[in-house]
Amino acid sequence: MREEISVNKAINRGHLIVNIPVFLSMFGIPSLAFYLSHKSLIPNWGIGISFIIGFIVAWLIWSFMITKWRIWAFENVRNVHELKKRAIAEKLIWNDGKIFEKTEIRSSKQKRKLKLLEKKFEKKDVFKEDYSVPKSKKIFYSKTSNLIQMFIMLACSVFGIFLILDSESYIIGGLFIVAGIYFAFEHFKKSTISEPQIKIDDKGIETVNVNFKNWNEIKNEEVIFINNGKTSNAYLNFDFKEGFESLEITDFNITPKEMENLLRTYRIRNDKNYS
Repeated sequence: MREEISVNKAINRGHLIVNIPVFLSMFGIPSLAFYLSHKSLIPNWGIGISFIIGFIVAWLIWSFMITKWRIWAFENVRNVHELKKRAIAEKLIWNDGKIFEKTEIRSSKQKRKLKLLEKKFEKKDVFKEDYSVPKSKKIFYSKTSNLIQMFIMLACSVFGIFLILDSESYIIGGLFIVAGIYFAFEHFKKSTISEPQIKIDDKGIETVNVNFKNWNEIKNEEVIFINNGKTSNAYLNFDFKEGFESLEITDFNITPKEMENLLRTYRIRNDKNYS
């Protein structure tokens, strides 16, 4: 009987065989061009061409290797819904229908294999209770993370002042100052909030926006990622009779993976205790 591979192991292998070669191609080829240009072995304009070549080679590597990884991963992992969600969040693959997803290179045989593997998505994922999770959990804003980001934003403001004084770049410098001060203040406010933003246990969940809800009132609880340019923010989402919650947890003292584990474990405990 084939041994099932964990989602974490599949994701780690994806980074190893897909993202690392992509990274090496994208940055290694221009680095080599810089070296060859420094040694006068290629003209300086070759450096600019190297960035284009690096991007094309990296994209071709991704297009070929991501298909191989998809087939291996979805063939060997039981919880394919979690796997796909994690792979999208960690930028291994794109959402279905996205233009970049359509650039994956697949042979006819691979297309048939992936079509057959779609049947695995007809089954729900299976999770086990994590016995290390406490009886209840309170989640707060992360003081450390927010203070670090506050100082980064203040540094941006200082850089803006430098631009104005050194090069008289009033518009760009002013933007750095205003944006830096604004976001620094926002992170400072979060770092001073001492009330928990989420309370969760085997009976239900309460957030800063939504009063306590029993698990039997809640549906579709999950952590989702919303892309914002080159970054993505994590949100706790769930539906209930009166509406829905979508709470950003990026600045909280918990990782998205840990939040998902809490949701699953407390849901399992509730089903065991109150079924």
